[in-house]
Amino acid sequence: MFSVSEAENRVADLVAAAQRAGADAADAVYYRNASTEVQVRLGTLEDVGRSDGEEIGLRLFVGKRSASVSSSDLSGDALSALVERAVAMAREAPDDDYAGLAPADRLLTGEAIHIDGDDGADPAPAELKARALAAEETARAIAGVTNSEGAGASAGRTLMALATSTGFARGFVTSGYGCSASVIAGEGAGMQRDYAYHSARYLSDLEASEEIGRRAGERAVKRLNPGKLASGPMPVVFDPRVGSSLIGHLAGAITGAAIARKTSFLLGKRGERIFAPGITIRDDPHRLRGLRSRAFDGEGLPTAPIDIVADGVLQTWLLDSASARQLGEQPTGHATRGGSGAPGAGTSNMFLEAGTISVADLIGDITLGVFVTELIGQGVNGITGDYSRGASGYAIRNGQLAEPVAEITIAGNLTDMFLALTPADDLEFRRAMDVPTVRIDGMTIAGA
Repeated sequence: MFSVSEAENRVADLVAAAQRAGADAADAVYYRNASTEVQVRLGTLEDVGRSDGEEIGLRLFVGKRSASVSSSDLSGDALSALVERAVAMAREAPDDDYAGLAPADRLLTGEAIHIDGDDGADPAPAELKARALAAEETARAIAGVTNSEGAGASAGRTLMALATSTGFARGFVTSGYGCSASVIAGEGAGMQRDYAYHSARYLSDLEASEEIGRRAGERAVKRLNPGKLASGPMPVVFDPRVGSSLIGHLAGAITGAAIARKTSFLLGKRGERIFAPGITIRDDPHRLRGLRSRAFDGEGLPTAPIDIVADGVLQTWLLDSASARQLGEQPTGHATRGGSGAPGAGTSNMFLEAGTISVADLIGDITLGVFVTELIGQGVNGITGDYSRGASGYAIRNGQLAEPVAEITIAGNLTDMFLALTPADDLEFRRAMDVPTVRIDGMTIAGA
């Protein structure tokens, strides 16, 4: 059973044990993850996996010194040894003027916002197998599909609880479901692959397997016989499934750690225009059934929807308590926390608001450009904003999608790219980071 109250008691007891052992302050986080995943290929069951694990992490402070430890052994003896080791480590650690728990007066109190993150369902492996088989069968039925890399379906549940020595003790449970298919079209050296997937908090919200499979098969076939574009400057249009990486680069550049260390290309840009007028980028941790919805952050602070960018102007940094102290500010409720280590900062459900122009109109005046559906490599410099990534997709000729293209490189600088970005009106909430189709003029293409 996933008992939130038991998990809350467990982390509260560990914090109390740390204080009895000599810690001046402490917090503890507990995770339990249980999941079932089924994989099929060519109509045959390949694998059924079941995992059920738990981990507890402890962070404690002795004066200005701190240590973080974690364990997957939750027996009494193991946790006692964990506390002793953490106290000994903290006493040998260097002083840190910025480390510490979140301010007690800013912790979540009262009733937590309901995020509707758990549907209570527990589909049997046979149901997951049926979903995976349906996705692959539909994909393989698309004319031109010649092979399959497989399809899968999964179901899982996660329990998280956090306690601090300042009196916070809360937890919550979320469910999660997924279905995917990846297939190959063509023969020999001309083969192309593509995929489709969907993830949801509620099983009833998960897209039909047949739709996922159809999309995977059609995408693979459309990529057959790719060519290359001539090199030069031209408009680049990003499909939503890859365009979301653009706001991911924004999120990484405005975390407190990047700003405090002066390793961000957006350093000094808060309060300044970094996108065109009318552009809004929002983070919404309270979206019902959102993939990263949460009532409190990784330090126990309440969360709230916020405009990260409003009318093109950068509004905020994403601050955990340590980076906030370093910058002389207050934490923003964006702390993230794993099972071990100190908190960092990040977004929840982040999205670029839809524009007012259709996709057809967005590309309608492009004489020559590229519509990107896949990005390759990690060629992004977070300090300078320089951007260079391998890509594939489709040529845009005279306002229409044309032949597939591959083995091209798209390059620019994120500072210029953000200012030149234009969103279409086709925003859908499907991921933790969502954007509509977006166009960026003036990027450099390296092709044939």
